[in-house]
Amino acid sequence: MKEKTLSISIAKLIIALNLIVGIGVILGITGYSLKVNNESSMNSTQQIEISVPSVSESESRNLKILKDPPEEIRAIYLTAFSAGSSEKMDSYIDLIKKENFNAVVVDIKDASGNIAYDINVPDVDRYDAKYIKIKQIDELIERLHNNNIYAVARIVVFEDPIVAKKRPDLAIKNKLTGGLWENYQGIEWIDPASMEYRDYIVKIAKEASERGFDEINFDYIRFPSDGPLRQMSFPFYNDKEQSKREAMREVFEHFRSSLPDISISVDLFGLATINDGDLGIGQTIEDTFENFDYICPMVYPSHYANGFIGFQNPAQYPHEVVKYSIEYAHNRLEAYRIANQEDIEDQNKSLAEIRPWLQAFDIGAIYGPNMIKAQIDASNVSGGVGWILWNASNRYSSRVVGIND
Repeated sequence: MKEKTLSISIAKLIIALNLIVGIGVILGITGYSLKVNNESSMNSTQQIEISVPSVSESESRNLKILKDPPEEIRAIYLTAFSAGSSEKMDSYIDLIKKENFNAVVVDIKDASGNIAYDINVPDVDRYDAKYIKIKQIDELIERLHNNNIYAVARIVVFEDPIVAKKRPDLAIKNKLTGGLWENYQGIEWIDPASMEYRDYIVKIAKEASERGFDEINFDYIRFPSDGPLRQMSFPFYNDKEQSKREAMREVFEHFRSSLPDISISVDLFGLATINDGDLGIGQTIEDTFENFDYICPMVYPSHYANGFIGFQNPAQYPHEVVKYSIEYAHNRLEAYRIANQEDIEDQNKSLAEIRPWLQAFDIGAIYGPNMIKAQIDASNVSGGVGWILWNASNRYSSRVVGIND
């Protein structure tokens, strides 16, 4: 009787194994293995284990990002509202194809402090920092990639009124009132020396990357530049122990070390290309060379002071202003490369490339196709690698049509 029972058990096992293999063939599952383990006990039993290769986070991300990213991106900036509208995206994708562009920079965290999609970061929920403007983020990224468009996620860093109000212990204070410090627009800032907040930004960047964004772009990665600056009081930053440049260099290094396998870029003031100091905000271009893949100076001609390189109104001379700025930045990059060649080679490091933000808005002059094309040509001949057009309202059609004529 026992032998008969054993025979039936073995037969059932064989049937089960065949069934599992059959299901694997039907479903197209490959790369799995079957093991039968014998364990001693009062009643000998046979157990079946199915081992399926796990997919690491980096491998999972690689399946989502653009397979053949462009060597040089030609991008337009889009707000989360624009990116969240299917109809608007139809027109932007048509424009991108017509103009031979290949990338977009999309807000996922803007100056309001809100995250624009249903991000999976517990701290974001804790701060109630979601304002969902892009309801179908996965579909958006997939659509961009299906059209061979490189997707960059823009994150505004230290200007964050939501976290400042929820966590005043992390925010810059007003030493006269004792309350939160505000700039001239009435917006609160986080102390750049806060390690907890830096890690908050890293978590957002990682999640966006895992979603499939090909690159993370950091903006407002600096100390405040406007407002009653002398009234600022910092809970973490101590100007007697550290300069603003040193504090910001720590931020750059922290983001790089925390996001080693992710393409990251940094936005700098246009003057950072030519100024040897930190502009009073901690931004010195040499500190970014080893910590980012791309440096994106905002070389908008309208933002340079009257008299810059001899022009009463720099906005009217887009080619000259952009050429001077990018050439200067490129020369500093090459000088840094030469001075640090041994260390760079020993550590198997690569330095950043310069990819400027260009003006596509009317301040100081009317910026139509010819003015935009002048900036692009200037960047190309001066060491720039790709570019991004900025128009806060995302109105590009009347400005870029004919850019590739």
